[in-house]
Amino acid sequence: MHHLSSLDASFLHLETPETPMHVGSLMLLELPKGYAGDFYEDVKTMIGERLHLATVLTRKLATMPFELAEPVWIHDDDIDLDYHVRSLVLRRPGSMAQLQQLVGRLHSSLLDRSRPLWEMYVIEGLQSGQVAFYTKAHHSGVDGKAGTELAKVLYDTSAEIRRVRPPHRARHATAYQLGVTELLQAAVTNTAQQYRKLAELLPTAARALTTAGRVLAGQQGTPGERALNLGLAPKTIFNDAITNQRSFTTLSVSMDELKTLGKRVGGTVNTIVMAMCAGGLRRFLAERNLLPAQPLIAAVPVSLRVEGNDDMNNQVSMVRVDLATDLADPAARFAAIHTSSEAAKAVVRELKPVLGVDLPFTGSPWVMTSLASLYGRSNLARRLPPLANVTISNVPGPAIQLYVAGARMVAFYPVSIPYHGTAVNITVQSYAGALEFGITACRRALSQDESSELLGYLQDALAEIKRLPAVDDAAGGGPPADAVTAAAPARKKPAPRRASASKSARGQQGAAKSPKRPSSARRRTAAS
Repeated sequence: MHHLSSLDASFLHLETPETPMHVGSLMLLELPKGYAGDFYEDVKTMIGERLHLATVLTRKLATMPFELAEPVWIHDDDIDLDYHVRSLVLRRPGSMAQLQQLVGRLHSSLLDRSRPLWEMYVIEGLQSGQVAFYTKAHHSGVDGKAGTELAKVLYDTSAEIRRVRPPHRARHATAYQLGVTELLQAAVTNTAQQYRKLAELLPTAARALTTAGRVLAGQQGTPGERALNLGLAPKTIFNDAITNQRSFTTLSVSMDELKTLGKRVGGTVNTIVMAMCAGGLRRFLAERNLLPAQPLIAAVPVSLRVEGNDDMNNQVSMVRVDLATDLADPAARFAAIHTSSEAAKAVVRELKPVLGVDLPFTGSPWVMTSLASLYGRSNLARRLPPLANVTISNVPGPAIQLYVAGARMVAFYPVSIPYHGTAVNITVQSYAGALEFGITACRRALSQDESSELLGYLQDALAEIKRLPAVDDAAGGGPPADAVTAAAPARKKPAPRRASASKSARGQQGAAKSPKRPSSARRRTAAS
């Protein structure tokens, strides 16, 4: 038995039919030359042999009586691989756009809480000859960094499939062996430990809050600089109650290119990502005459995980970053985003000792679940001003080339979570020298075609950043720290829908086709 932290459990309580709370990945795989086997069976065999290496794959939930405390993880010895690992085939022609749309649909459905909270899909039929591999796991059991560690455990660093030792067979408690008394005892013990840790941390918390307050006050009071935006975000078309239907698009950019660019223009890779998103969102809204006068605000997850901590749980907090979309000048916008991002990280550094505290919430699970459901059904997200307009997340991924059941992974895209009030999530993940973008959104707020259009505007924003002067050439040694608010671009009709993001930098076109493989009677054709 393993207790969920309050943060982990919150992803369960916030889940509704409209807001599935799982994260995922879409991988593009290149089969070995001359391969003529059954790749689905190879993947299923590989996963089966390695289940015991990843606890997230072999545990399921057991709820407390009357939901008086957070649920617990218990071991599940009866994993049905045919249920968890599935096979699909794209209809012809098998384009990248079809694959992205299929992933959006697969990402829309809830995971079965009576089983371990994960699913995997081998998707064949791509016209490139590649095979796609889509996975999803509930956010209550894994965050972005933990997902990266899971990939390292499950996948290989060469085309040779490594052999792992079989698991040591031990007897584990199951949900049926855990009685009401035992569950209640565990809940009381865990809650008492939470209160004790909270009491021990109070002096540290007081010091951290005082220091963070001084940092924040200093940032707000710096003469001549753009004030930090601590108020509510402006209302946009992205800030509404959502449905469970998802759109999904992808893009790959060279990491070396971004690092070199960052050094030249005086920012980090993260600043460039934020500026790309800001420029893309600004143009998307301006094209529709919907750009607000106030700057958009991004909700940005920040990892609290310390070096060497590979626990399969959530260790994150959230900050708000000013996207400076009220500034027409790209240099001024870039500088404002960099300043806001660094300021937010400075505050988090001071608060890090207390942000990861597991707070006791005895009796709250059913309350949180009810409130989350009420929030969605009442359309409050449509009526209330948002705290943020969009979620932008940057997840460090594997730096080395990975292989899945002998197939080379050529792309590793993140698939994430939109929510009521923030219907668009832009997540990026580094992988083997590339930065992989995944835009996951509610289809009502951002259709599949509109998501492709926004992705094109992100690429245009990157080209804009490349044209910025080098820091040594700019007046005052760098881009201006602040600028006068400028008017939005001239209004015009929305640009024609851009082609699918399959024209991204790598791994999506021109791949050699693999030899045909015998189809299995199990496989069913996916809707295009």
